[in-house]
Amino acid sequence: MLAACGGGDDEGNAAGDGETYNWKFVTEEIDGQVQYEYAEEFAKRMNEKSDGAVNIDVYEFGGLGSESDQVEQLQSGTVEMAVMSPGFTGNMVKEGQLFALHFLFPDSVETTQEILNDSEALNTDLRELYEEHSISPLSYWSEGAMQWTSSREISEPADFEGLKMRTQTSPLILESYKAYGADPQSMSWGELYTGLDQGTVEGQENPIFFIGDASFHEVQDYMTLSNHNNYVAMTTVNTDWYNGLDEEMQSMIDETVEEMQSWVFDEQTKQNEEYLEVIKNDEENPTEIIELTEEQRNAFKEKAEPVRDFYRTEVSTVDGEILDKLLEEIEAAGE
Repeated sequence: MLAACGGGDDEGNAAGDGETYNWKFVTEEIDGQVQYEYAEEFAKRMNEKSDGAVNIDVYEFGGLGSESDQVEQLQSGTVEMAVMSPGFTGNMVKEGQLFALHFLFPDSVETTQEILNDSEALNTDLRELYEEHSISPLSYWSEGAMQWTSSREISEPADFEGLKMRTQTSPLILESYKAYGADPQSMSWGELYTGLDQGTVEGQENPIFFIGDASFHEVQDYMTLSNHNNYVAMTTVNTDWYNGLDEEMQSMIDETVEEMQSWVFDEQTKQNEEYLEVIKNDEENPTEIIELTEEQRNAFKEKAEPVRDFYRTEVSTVDGEILDKLLEEIEAAGE
């Protein structure tokens, strides 16, 4: 039997054989979307490996509050586990904003995922900074390449001029869109459909599966396949809770997290491919899909590159050391 460990209620705090462990796992997405499906699969595997001793309740977006609420709940230990996006913790762990840098990772999602798996800059250095805030990232993974949707065509940086672009609450994301001339607006995704429909915002960025499942294409006229970024999520745990687990339980969690890396890559690939077809074939809500040429992508890259210096001087608390180390790892991955 598993040795006893701390849990989300009194049952998880007792010692002795035959104990059950009841944990909460929050996500930023809803049933059917990648984060939620990840958490459900994780919970299933942990339950099976523990012969039913570990029971994990998975909460979709809104089940326990907003994205910011979920961060606070993880920090306080109200929930044990969370899938979260660095964009929603950017004011707390400033180094995590590096994921918002456009055209940082390779165009290939598969290569990007390999970098996320192996990066010392992320899995050691950045993790240590998160742990100062009682959050331990156990893994980083891509939910797919980011694309733009908008109320007007976007095929060159000038097309962004004055566009009210919805963003997460990360100063670096705001700066990234200011570099194109856009007017970035922070907004929770729970408000985004209405915001796009009413014109409060005129554009947004997300992986294709999220655009399709949330029906954002219904209230947008264009989708630009820019691949300007990857939507990176983190599997995180409350640091004190995790450190208080016995070695056997930690190993079980770590093993399952590692297994899930290939699972979630396949899941996001499937969902992004399926939803691209949904959007293309939605005759009631036609969306013009724009595929950028290499020359067009390079024009955006030229505008985006100086934002790295903004990150080093205005955002980073360690003079960009983690970013520069990650850039070396990205360069090595391409050799």
